[in-house]
Parts: sequence; structure tokens; C-alpha cells
Amino acid sequence: MKSNSLTILALSLLLTASAATNAYSVKIEGIYFKESFSTEDTKLKLRGTGLLRYLGFIKAYVGAFYLDENCTIDEALTDRAKRIEVQYFRAIKGKDFGPATDKSISKNVDAETFERLRPQIDYHNSLYVDVQPGDRYSLTYIPGVGTELALNGEPRGVIEGAEFAAALFAIWIGQEPIDKSFKKQILGMR
Repeated sequence: MKSNSLTILALSLLLTASAATNAYSVKIEGIYFKESFSTEDTKLKLRGTGLLRYLGFIKAYVGAFYLDENCTIDEALTDRAKRIEVQYFRAIKGKDFGPATDKSISKNVDAETFERLRPQIDYHNSLYVDVQPGDRYSLTYIPGVGTELALNGEPRGVIEGAEFAAALFAIWIGQEPIDKSFKKQILGMR
């Protein structure tokens, strides 16, 4: 009887692991991402995954970018549904996200726009907490709702506005992205 219970448990664990692998079927640097993400009435399709390196050789994080399946890459910063997931290889203090976000947004918008978005940027930055290796932040923008910041699948808050979403996503896919190679990878332009 005990042998049968162990066999059933082992098979159950194997099936669970297999299902988890299939649910997350795109792998980069040992990290899995889903091929699609559904939210509200919108299905987002994975456009690409990438590895961001700091100083050219230190692995910082891997990311995946999702876009409304009826949207082209050229429309990615318009008022269309989108999502980015970033899983970290290194610990980062929550307080360090704000200055990095400010700097990256300011490279992609003019000074007037940056000042107009300041309240939304400040609120967004206040939502960040410390991350450890293996933690995953996601940003999901839904038109008419806003941009949700979540940590490990748990929502931290929603920031309204299409203009804010465009400025925020420009950090990775704008004219002056945090890393041009990472941008090409997550947009599927390798």
C-alpha cells in the first residue's frame, strides 16, 4: 500500500512539473515564460525574450515582451495592450528602482511631458520593493484601465494613463532604451 502511494505521488509530481513546463514553454537562461498572456478581453502574444547584461558581462535579468496579437511592433508604444515581465538574477533595493526609472523615462520624453507625468511616475516608483534573485516584476497595460505593476504575480498598484504607459514601456522599447540589444531581443528582431 505504501509503495502504491509513493508511486501515485511521484506520478502526480511528474505530471504537475510537465504541465508547468508546457504552460511556460519559452525558455531563456533557464527561465520560462508563457507564449501568451490573457487579461480582460485581450490576448497578448509573446513577441520576444531577452537577456539584459550590466556592464556587458553581468547578467542582470531576463525579460519577455507581450503585445496585443493584432498590434504591430510599430504600434507598441501606442494606446494598445502590452506587458513586460522581468525576472532578476541579482538582488535590487526597492529604493533604487525610482532613480533608474526617472533617468530612463527622461531620455525618452521631453521635459514638459516628464513634468506632466511626475505624479504618476512618483506613484509608480513608490510601489517598488526589494527584489531577490528569482523574483519577477511585470507591467501590464490595458487601455482605459492603466498599467498594473505586480511582483511575483501579486498586484502592487495600477497607474492610469496611456501617456504614462508609453513613457514607462519606452524604458525598454523606446528610442533610447535601457539596452539596444535587449530591445531587439524582446521585440523579436534578432
